[in-house]
Amino acid sequence: MSLDLTVAIPTYNGESRLPKVIEHLQNQQGIENLNWEILVVDNNSKDATAQLVHNYQANWNHPYLLKYLSEIQQGAAFARAKAIQEAQSEIICFLDDDNLPAQNWVIEAYKFAINNPQAGAIASRISGKFEVNPPENIKPIIFYLAITERGEYPHLFQPRKQGFPPTAGLVVRRQAWQDNVPKKPFFVGRVGSSMLGSEDAEALCYIQKAGWEIWYNPAMKIEHLIPTSRLERNYLISLMQAVGLACHHLRMLILPTWQRPLAFFAYLINDLRKFTLYYVRYHNLINSDILIACEMERLRSRMISPFYLETLKIRRFFQKFIT
Repeated sequence: MSLDLTVAIPTYNGESRLPKVIEHLQNQQGIENLNWEILVVDNNSKDATAQLVHNYQANWNHPYLLKYLSEIQQGAAFARAKAIQEAQSEIICFLDDDNLPAQNWVIEAYKFAINNPQAGAIASRISGKFEVNPPENIKPIIFYLAITERGEYPHLFQPRKQGFPPTAGLVVRRQAWQDNVPKKPFFVGRVGSSMLGSEDAEALCYIQKAGWEIWYNPAMKIEHLIPTSRLERNYLISLMQAVGLACHHLRMLILPTWQRPLAFFAYLINDLRKFTLYYVRYHNLINSDILIACEMERLRSRMISPFYLETLKIRRFFQKFIT
């Protein structure tokens, strides 16, 4: 039987985080007439994530199903693709294992998707639930921690001006994803010690280019649990580096093919200009001001992004023969 909605939770070593997410889903309201399911997609965890979910299943007494899926290919992109493949509904809601949905999140997601059939993806309103209060001086970059606070009213995303929302709390239409997102995208998500993500932006870029709308719906509210470690200098600089390094690929995807050669040089010159001006103005403050250090790293990484990504492509090509 086809279901109305699927909630998919990709997770890696989520044993300690998943119970809160599942508890918030168990407490959803207004869903009495919905036929829906929860999919936990275990992305090759090394902890007891599988046993945790099996324990829940053994005592499950809810009208909606809790299913366990395993995806051994490392990377959030593969875990999400597994959810898309296995979901029994057209509307698929993604939660990270540190996302706590409001009690009406599921029903608000369903209503918005039904009322907006051209919406290929719908972003939630995500606020940060911090383990400790973030310092004032990093608040201008706090949105990079998958926080999406874009006002009180629904609106369309304009990727060239606003970028793309994170996949955390994202609702997608299965057809939009299946028809347009490659089975093997260029970005696969953070793997091992690599912070290179942007797999969510890449997927949304393909969906948007195919003519689907991408919406922000503030009625879909989520709290994102953010530990102290993600406010530390080293983490934030690594995050800014990853954002910058991914930039070239996303820029080229957004543009028509015929514009890309000229745009490559235009972006390169502009990035070099911005980095140089910023460095000249603020280089004396890099060690003392974390915000300046983060912005410097973002600008530097954005400047070298095309060369880094070409090197990455070559490395992946030769790895096929080694493995």
